[in-house]
Amino acid sequence: MSLWKLLNVCILVLFIYGKLSVGQKKKEMLLSDKVGQMMEWASKRAVIRMNGEKFRRFVKAPPRNYSVVVMFTALQPQRQCGVCKQADEEYQVLANSWRYSSAFTNKIFFATVDFDEGSDVFHMLNMNSAPTFMHFPAKGKPKRADTYELQVRGFAAEQISRWIADRTDVNIRVIRPPNYAGPLMLGFLLAVIGSLVYLRRNNLEFLYNKNAWAFAALCFVLIMTSGQMWNHIRGPPYAHKNPNTGQVSYIHGSSQAQFVAETHIVLLFNSAVTLGMVLLHEAATSDMDVGKRKIMCVAGIGLVVLFFSWLLSVFRAKYHGYPYSFLMS
Repeated sequence: MSLWKLLNVCILVLFIYGKLSVGQKKKEMLLSDKVGQMMEWASKRAVIRMNGEKFRRFVKAPPRNYSVVVMFTALQPQRQCGVCKQADEEYQVLANSWRYSSAFTNKIFFATVDFDEGSDVFHMLNMNSAPTFMHFPAKGKPKRADTYELQVRGFAAEQISRWIADRTDVNIRVIRPPNYAGPLMLGFLLAVIGSLVYLRRNNLEFLYNKNAWAFAALCFVLIMTSGQMWNHIRGPPYAHKNPNTGQVSYIHGSSQAQFVAETHIVLLFNSAVTLGMVLLHEAATSDMDVGKRKIMCVAGIGLVVLFFSWLLSVFRAKYHGYPYSFLMS
């Protein structure tokens, strides 16, 4: 090889190396700008709101060394998506738990895309339902497991946190803000009871009424087993109306959530089963004539069988894959 050819080869190698170095520096600068912008947004609010342009630039386009969990939702009132509001509240709890965690880093960010602000993103991903959670990994395209199974797992912050840990190895300890409404209501109720006892301080025979105490205990058990405490903590809507079909759902399709109407239905079913058991007990132990006792026995059996079957069907609707049923599927 002549000296002139060797010189040309060296110049070519230096040129290519220089171009690669410049490209690498530009890539690093672009990545640094993107991470810095994401950190700035995350410092202001735990969930970053994105439109189509921001989504394409910070979530889809390389380079990226961070994961993004995106909630696709439809929160505008005209969309009538009650579940979207519930899911967004849980998502905010999860994102704030990560933002204020001592382990917070730029390894993962939380974002949201509303249909009315980023309908082009919904069309780009062929997405026709909300809410939907997706994980966009730092490298590569999202896989099937990167789409959260909302109908199976529900949208509780703890469940989403477990899914994120499976996809990113980032463990987020969910911290919920304290709710003082319960203690205040309990204090008010105790004050009312104390006032009534004080007003009847000269006649306290009612405190020894076994039936009154039994009825009060039964009411407490029925309220707790129906999910009223869950409603108090979560604050769910009364029911959900599908914006596309207009169909109203009173039973939530996941075991991780429930509607207010659902707790009323469960309360009614449990009360009917309890009433049936009471009738059966009375039919077996009372001194009434045989005809009345037979009627009470048949009514008791009917109540227990019918409403227990309905309870089991509600459980099957929420706990998918449960194999057993009774009278009704």
